[in-house]
Amino acid sequence: MIDLHTVPTPNGHKISIALEELGLEYNVIPYDISVGDQFKPELLALNPNNKLPVLVDHDPISGSDEPMVIFETGAILIYLAEKTGKLMAKDPVTRFQQLQWLMFQVAGVGPLQGQAHHFIRYARVQQDYARERYVNESLRQCRVLEGQLQNQDYLAGDYSIADIACWPWLRALPLIDIHLDKDFPRLHDWFTRIEQRPAVERGKDLIHGWVYKLPPNFKMELDEKTWSYSFGEEQYRQR
Repeated sequence: MIDLHTVPTPNGHKISIALEELGLEYNVIPYDISVGDQFKPELLALNPNNKLPVLVDHDPISGSDEPMVIFETGAILIYLAEKTGKLMAKDPVTRFQQLQWLMFQVAGVGPLQGQAHHFIRYARVQQDYARERYVNESLRQCRVLEGQLQNQDYLAGDYSIADIACWPWLRALPLIDIHLDKDFPRLHDWFTRIEQRPAVERGKDLIHGWVYKLPPNFKMELDEKTWSYSFGEEQYRQR
């Protein structure tokens, strides 16, 4: 059995979608980061970086009696693919193409689009330069993906962990007023193709999906405690 410690974010939904695609049984252990759940001692014991999701596999591929604990979504996706022999090519050429697009997501799409969301939806001080920079970077990434999909249905070979990693983040783009159907036809087709998969339908709104129904550029008003847990002093307090 697998325990999934998670939150309803693009990063959390990467893993729930993968688990659904692979048909693996898992328990959901939800966290509310608005009240500081990410600082619970039991999570810090699993991930010293106090970030979610974290996967705990009680039937690990190592064959050990000890559970396998994995944090960082790229590592989790690779682990699940290797555990099942699915969603990652065995051919080394295609395999490393898939891995490089996975790294494109974890090193670029997530961090840079995350900053766009922060400066548009959360920052208490309007910063035009930061907003413009990160929205432009998000648009540039869309152009890169659009080019990659010109002559193929998926990012590298068959549907894989690379596609799963990217999809939830692109799902959140309308919140920063980027709309695939307007400017990125091949990327929009790819997005729709994945959205229609039954496993994606099951995994994409794990816990809840209300945030994706917000209007573009919706400003999140956080109380002082929630702000501190997410972006302020409590986030950086030594533990």
